[in-house]
Amino acid sequence: MALLLISLFLLLIYTWLIFYYRKSWLEIKEFKIGEDWKLKNPVFISIIIAARNEEENIGYCIKSIIEQTYPCHLFEVIVVDDHSTDSTAAIVNSFRKENLHVIKLEDYIGNQEINSYKKRAVETAIGQARGRLIVTTDADCVVPLQWLELIANYHKRTGVVLIVAPVTYTRPPITDSFFNRFLKVFQSLDFMMLQGITGASVYKKFHNMCNGANLAYEKKVFIEAGGFSGIDKIASGDDMLLMHKIQKLYPDKIGYLKSAGVIVQTHPAKNIREFVNQRIRWASKADKYPDKKITGVLVLVYLFNAWIFFIAICSFFYLKALFLLLLLLGIKTLAELLLLFPVAVFFKNRKMLWWFILCQPFHIIYTLLAGWLGKFDTYRWKGRNVK
Repeated sequence: MALLLISLFLLLIYTWLIFYYRKSWLEIKEFKIGEDWKLKNPVFISIIIAARNEEENIGYCIKSIIEQTYPCHLFEVIVVDDHSTDSTAAIVNSFRKENLHVIKLEDYIGNQEINSYKKRAVETAIGQARGRLIVTTDADCVVPLQWLELIANYHKRTGVVLIVAPVTYTRPPITDSFFNRFLKVFQSLDFMMLQGITGASVYKKFHNMCNGANLAYEKKVFIEAGGFSGIDKIASGDDMLLMHKIQKLYPDKIGYLKSAGVIVQTHPAKNIREFVNQRIRWASKADKYPDKKITGVLVLVYLFNAWIFFIAICSFFYLKALFLLLLLLGIKTLAELLLLFPVAVFFKNRKMLWWFILCQPFHIIYTLLAGWLGKFDTYRWKGRNVK
């Protein structure tokens, strides 16, 4: 009886939360540029990219940016080379564009060991940026043609000081082995879920989430919030922890830009080790968020998945526990699919949903491992060991 009551209690709260996110996502209107987008005094934009050993990706990233429909005299690109040992900087310089600059982080910090190189890289670039609006992305990303045009227009129309925008993973090639394809689809489904929750939570101001691969904020607001001061010792969190600082100053001026024209594409992890390191990095900052609502959500998700895992163990010894396990998994899967479907439609990834049921057991195990290791273990990122 106790197992049933606890199961129903957790299931009720979890499904209510998922349906709340779904309803909120559907309420967000897609943003489109009108004929009057070319307003007076267009905003100058500084795009900042922190890069470390990205010779395989940086060329595609820069090419997608310099081909923007936004006038080239209205934006600059600042690439911060974070102690790269490959040809990252040389590839950027080969484009020979007046609005494209490379600065070397080692010129500012030398070989000093710090815990958050990316925050220092972004902060260094902002110190030199001419733009009123700062836009960040990652070196392994490709941006769409109207990316800046839509961001600039949304900023002008809404008056928000921080813009959260969507990110997606590239589709796995059909030549991949079944295992590699499964790993990448698994990541894509998990990431789509996070993107849906991100849009819904920002829109409803329920709690704040974002991704530094597609983020924009006013330079003066970054300075007013004290930049990364107070969070600079935390290895990750150059996006969400900064967002929470800005949210304290401007709680009603944070917006989610829902538009297919601003979806930034990035690559999923190539293998299990890279995937685990990435997720541990994400989970490592979970207890650093000042917004207790997001902490509460993360705790609920962890507890619910842990409880399902516990019921799965019990099902080996009690037949009734097996029926309870099937009930929990069935309702959880259905609720999450209802959230994922409209999000997958937006990202044009509906075909991936066929993999969702197969991914469900692995998702529960991964949630438990990532949450645990993120709290107590170190991870390796960009060739550095981080705690």
